[in-house]
Amino acid sequence: MSQARDRLFACLAELGIETETREHPPVYTVAEAERHTGHLPGAHTKNLFLEDRKGGSWLVVCRADQPVRINALARLLGAPRMRFAEPERLLEVLGVVPGAVTPFALLNDVQRRVRVVLDRALLACDPLNFHPLDNAATTAIGREDFLRFLAHLGYRPEIVDLGRTLEG
Repeated sequence: MSQARDRLFACLAELGIETETREHPPVYTVAEAERHTGHLPGAHTKNLFLEDRKGGSWLVVCRADQPVRINALARLLGAPRMRFAEPERLLEVLGVVPGAVTPFALLNDVQRRVRVVLDRALLACDPLNFHPLDNAATTAIGREDFLRFLAHLGYRPEIVDLGRTLEG
């Protein structure tokens, strides 16, 4: 296990949060993850690390099957135009590489630069499945424990209806 994962699991243990982690081959897309983890209970997720035109960083967390139109999302959030952040920015801010984006990586955002956006539909699911800082495993965490983890790190996520990004 990596030092990053050890640090994550130590933080979760300190909070009294129980998780279940399953190892699998590295995955880089939602479709690849589905082949290895689709049988696991709970919500399977996709996590988009975005940057707005003014340099703001955003982490959008939703169900794996939720389509997202980035320009419509920016309008919904009242944010400047957004795009996917470059891999170097991802590594600098969250300490992970493409394919391993996860809200657990907010542990590495020591300057708290990232704005967190959660899809309301995701929060209807329990448990939630995320990569534990690398894409060769999936960790299930209870919904309320996940929200407690975010609060512990100092994040107050914005909860939106990503289905609205598909309208009009």
